[in-house]
Amino acid sequence: MLRSYGEDIGDKSSIHQMLLTNKGYRGLTHPMVEKETADGSKKYFPNFKYRYFTEDIPCGLIVTRGIAELAGVAMPNMDDVIMWCQEVMGKEFLVDGRVAGKDLDITRAPQHYGFTDLDTFMIVNHYV
Repeated sequence: MLRSYGEDIGDKSSIHQMLLTNKGYRGLTHPMVEKETADGSKKYFPNFKYRYFTEDIPCGLIVTRGIAELAGVAMPNMDDVIMWCQEVMGKEFLVDGRVAGKDLDITRAPQHYGFTDLDTFMIVNHYV
């Protein structure tokens, strides 16, 4: 984040503060959809078909989670977020704690491309 946003971040003391004080994120909101509830009233709910879900989850969060899996790093909090996201999206990316769901083909996770170990992933992608 520091490399990408640098001086646009007001407070660099923690990742939380960087997210809150990043000028690049100022004004961003999540689109909502109006739905009628059982009692006939109307309420607003997040639009789970918006790009924050349809793009950022399979091409961002799942990629990060896939690399962590190759590195042998447990990501329990991220797993909780992914499980919730895939439920509201009607998708499956994470199964039994592994990046291996039926919708892996719409992701950019290393597992989608057949990678099973970090060393090969790093060499093939010219990171080392």
